Amino acid sequence: MDKELGDQNHHFSEHDLDAIANKISDLGKWREIFSQQGLQFKDTVVKKYPDSRKVEDESKDGAGTPQSRSITSRSHFTTSSFPYCVPKAFVVSSNLDGLPITLETAVALRKILFGTAFQVFSYEWKKSHFKFRDAYSDLAYALEAERGGIRSIQMAVQAHILKYLLFTRNSELESQNINCLLGVNHKGQECALAAALSDILWTAGEGARSFVCLVTTDCYFAPTIDYKMDSYTERLQLFQFTDREKLQNFIAEHIRCFTGEGSHAVILFIYSLLLSRTLERLYTDMDNTTSHLLQLSLGNFICTQALINLMLTGRASPNVFNGDIQYDNQGVLLKEPKHGVLARSDVGYLYWNRHELEHERLPQVGSMLKTPKLPIWLCNINDTFSVLFNTNRLLLSDWRMEHLFDLYFYSGQPSQTKTVTLTIDTHSHHWEDGMHEEEGDPEKRFPSVEMTIRTKWEGAVIDWNGTVPFF
Repeated sequence: MDKELGDQNHHFSEHDLDAIANKISDLGKWREIFSQQGLQFKDTVVKKYPDSRKVEDESKDGAGTPQSRSITSRSHFTTSSFPYCVPKAFVVSSNLDGLPITLETAVALRKILFGTAFQVFSYEWKKSHFKFRDAYSDLAYALEAERGGIRSIQMAVQAHILKYLLFTRNSELESQNINCLLGVNHKGQECALAAALSDILWTAGEGARSFVCLVTTDCYFAPTIDYKMDSYTERLQLFQFTDREKLQNFIAEHIRCFTGEGSHAVILFIYSLLLSRTLERLYTDMDNTTSHLLQLSLGNFICTQALINLMLTGRASPNVFNGDIQYDNQGVLLKEPKHGVLARSDVGYLYWNRHELEHERLPQVGSMLKTPKLPIWLCNINDTFSVLFNTNRLLLSDWRMEHLFDLYFYSGQPSQTKTVTLTIDTHSHHWEDGMHEEEGDPEKRFPSVEMTIRTKWEGAVIDWNGTVPFF
């Protein structure tokens, strides 16, 4: 038989080999097209095993166990790595005694996120997780931020990480030095992330009950024509907590489920957030202007204001003004009230968009978001998210401290290598003289971050302290 195979191989012509090579090339092109659409090939190359019976015996141990999966993947298949492939799934054991997700819950999550159970998260969302900049560095406190809707979620979590590092772990201190953020070690990063995630979830659950979702080895419901499978939502276990400390400890124990590649961490966090708030409350929070929490923009899903407010305030109100509006601009009673922000939260929100300003559509952020309990703001600047913060807890509670103070700025951009210090002077107004001397939009002559700050401190003079303005 070996001789026959040898003869067959001998008869392969150069034309045959070229045809095979072209097919392989075409496969690579289709792989890239599928991957860009959020799909992926199962690229496996069979390796010869020294004893085929051993593979068969190992597969009988149960592919659901981490041990058998790791043995099989090492011995029988080698997964090829391609630039557009989602990292290998990071899962936990199904024996953690969580509540298996039901088809009804999965459908409900999809509908409140996308408006339909047939839409799934894209490749960018599936691969996203929470990754810090290098430990012990000047930006050791900072998360690496991605683009689109993922970035807004990561930077909202970043704001709560700052809350923990500056004001929670040393709650007895009224003011700290920026140096307390420098050189955070790896363990400190993990503790800060666990605290931030649990803080957001606990607030969404109104301090009574919160959930954490983890992807496990088992699938808990069968395919159906009413729901599009995605290979991870169907394998969720839901863990319920009525004690905040236990919630934070659980997340800390499973922190790799939020920091590891292939963990679907950002998606898990969003699922946990929605279930903590409860679907019933979410629909009550939103008004008729918002039907679902993610919207498609330029081929990617971005967060609605309702989802951003949910991460900041614990309530999915779709507007940034204070309170609820019962009447329109002409004083006519609305059929349904428009829901705004009802109370001050620990973390605030500032907004600036030069394109909306040109059309006079810039929404007016209310004082509830502009003046949070702590001097930390999530900033939406020209649809790109960043954070501003101060290290003095009393900055917003003593008007005398708002005459001259520093704000620290982290843009989330990979090019930023250190925290930018901006000095804010609220008593000097000479920048306005320059505005009147030259006609045109001040946005064209002042960096967007400065205009964002002036939505809170009108007329403030801002010194970049030697840093070349870049945002």
